[in-house]
Amino acid sequence: MATIANPPAKCCTEGVRHDGEPTGTLTKLGNIDAYVAEPKGSIVHKDTAILFLPDVIGIWQNSKLIADQYAANGYYTFMPDYFNGDALSLNRPDGFDIMAWLSKGSDGKNPHTPDAVDPYVAESIKFLQGKGFKKIGSVGYCFGAKYVARFMAGKGIDVGFVAHPSFVDESELSAIKGPFSIAAAETDQIFPAEKRHQAEVILQKTGLPYQINLYSGVVHGFSVRCDTSKKVEKFAKEKAFLQAVQWFDEWLI
Repeated sequence: MATIANPPAKCCTEGVRHDGEPTGTLTKLGNIDAYVAEPKGSIVHKDTAILFLPDVIGIWQNSKLIADQYAANGYYTFMPDYFNGDALSLNRPDGFDIMAWLSKGSDGKNPHTPDAVDPYVAESIKFLQGKGFKKIGSVGYCFGAKYVARFMAGKGIDVGFVAHPSFVDESELSAIKGPFSIAAAETDQIFPAEKRHQAEVILQKTGLPYQINLYSGVVHGFSVRCDTSKKVEKFAKEKAFLQAVQWFDEWLI
């Protein structure tokens, strides 16, 4: 099947842990572990929520901090562990077979394929709808981007933002039914220039609002796992986050 983003690779697990103290809450949705960040400031978008679909590192320090920032901007944010307790640790050793992990999990009995992941996403959307949220936006980082696209095909996600996407099929992107924004890295073997241009053509054909921002001096994973001690990486990470917030402020509220 033709894709607009290549399968995950070693770069999908590389990066830096960020400093900070998460302020959200670890919770359970049935058998699904999750992280919830609730808006508590003067800005609360009470009718909208964000479904946070993380990269292969799952619910960890950096993703929690980003979820907290969405909440600080007024959005109830829910991040499920759709890896069933089998998310990867940061910076895997050379030779790690990420495709084997995707197809069958660490123990050979816990796949992370669409058939396995879709129910977690669907259940998360059902949960948010049950809480009374009328519109749901979703952010997808790397692995998560595929599921933002899949569930924007009339399956509960109204507006999407993805960063350095992986494994997204052309058919999934062409089937979206709402505004879609992409943050891309200048150097990215998963979402290189030719794939980015393919995505642009497909998005144009949808006739829906779309945006593709390209950030120089950064690589795949920058919006979650970059080295914030490096000025250009910190700038790109922060701007990509603002890109997402502004996209939701415009199209979700």
